[in-house]
Amino acid sequence: MSRRKSRIIAFQAIYSWDVSGESLDNLTQFSWVDSKENLDESELTFSRLLIAGTIENIEKVDELIKSHLSENWSFDRLNKVTLSILRISIYSLVFQKEIAPSIVIDEAISIAKEFGPQDSFKFINAMLDKISKEQ
Repeated sequence: MSRRKSRIIAFQAIYSWDVSGESLDNLTQFSWVDSKENLDESELTFSRLLIAGTIENIEKVDELIKSHLSENWSFDRLNKVTLSILRISIYSLVFQKEIAPSIVIDEAISIAKEFGPQDSFKFINAMLDKISKEQ
């Protein structure tokens, strides 16, 4: 597993938390992850950090998203996959200063291309770029 896989697991957990209200404890036990993934403890630790940090700071993260939406977009209108990718990425940009913003943005774009709606990566890239320049 890699840091990218850790981020994918974190995004999936945040998505599940948002859609189903799954508890943080259940999400970070990773029983829902495919057993074929060969999960490494250090990478699971990174996933746990992203999940817990994002949820603990969700109000600040969501406020940043809301403040960077154009007038014709509402927070509630955001696709849940896009929102989940934005949430873990903004958490990283704001609270994980040891990770270069370019890495956070590149990873978010890759995850969006794989899992997000068509062209969502462009929206994610633009928002994360603006937020990273403000940090």
